[in-house]
Amino acid sequence: MKSYGVIFVLYHPSEAFLRHLEKAAASGQNVVAIDNSPQPDLALYDVLQRQGCTVLHNANRGGLAGAYNRGAELLLERGCEVIFLLDQDSDIGDDFFAAMMQACEREPGEAFILGPKIYEINLEKFMVVMPPGRRWPKPQKMREPTEGVYDTLFVISSGSAISAQAYRQLGAFREDFFIEYIDIEYGLRANTQGVPVRMNAAVTMRQTTGQIERHGRLFTTNHAAWRRYYGARNGVYTLRLYRAHWGLHWLGGLLALHQAFNVLLFEPQKLRKVLAIACGYVDGRRGRLGAFEDLHPRIAAFCKKEPARSGALAGAATVATEQTP
Repeated sequence: MKSYGVIFVLYHPSEAFLRHLEKAAASGQNVVAIDNSPQPDLALYDVLQRQGCTVLHNANRGGLAGAYNRGAELLLERGCEVIFLLDQDSDIGDDFFAAMMQACEREPGEAFILGPKIYEINLEKFMVVMPPGRRWPKPQKMREPTEGVYDTLFVISSGSAISAQAYRQLGAFREDFFIEYIDIEYGLRANTQGVPVRMNAAVTMRQTTGQIERHGRLFTTNHAAWRRYYGARNGVYTLRLYRAHWGLHWLGGLLALHQAFNVLLFEPQKLRKVLAIACGYVDGRRGRLGAFEDLHPRIAAFCKKEPARSGALAGAATVATEQTP
């Protein structure tokens, strides 16, 4: 059996997610908790270390990508042959790692990326598979299949298993992306370099993406303005970056427009979010990457500003905060 390790990325972690971490540590595998919360929680770290976890406070350096990279560095040093990634939006079953490792053992090569079948909780739908191809891929629905592996352009990072050989060949996740599209870029990079990316239909992981609200056939994620910036910018940049291999370069602009459309229809803070999307689109076209606040300090400050509230509402919020344990 291949040896494996697990990277848990924390950000003000929920009790449910900590229970997943505790179960993984109890299995005797290498477990690394990378905390991206602004301030370290020393009491929590002490509990996790006594359970056998390695804990590193990353303080959001490089965003989600940075947390994955710090964890991967530690697990590679320990000789792990497979690296699992997990963030707090994921809900896994008790047999998740065992079932995923069975599929990893069946992979014919040493370099591979394997993800579970994804069930989006709020949308009550399974994520489709996007088979590789130079032309526009025909999405394959995954509601029915319960076994086998399916080639795809990418899998979401959380829940995925990356072989040590694949990580060494492909290199680190892009920390200049910070959060959005890090998994899509990595999947396209892998396919471009001949590393197979597959979805394992035998294992299902439940996932949430933002605070999704359905509006008939449409839905919106209610992401903050700063995250809308990264979504638009990284999408445009990524799909143009691989346009020589995959015919998706035109899709980034369309997705940015779709973001703005949903914001205008359904979300608050419309000006901040649409401005962030427009700024991200321009930066993506120009290839300007890095932290939003470093590239556009004034725009980022405006987009991250909390909306003004009346005195009564502000007072109620203060009372609620003071009463929260």
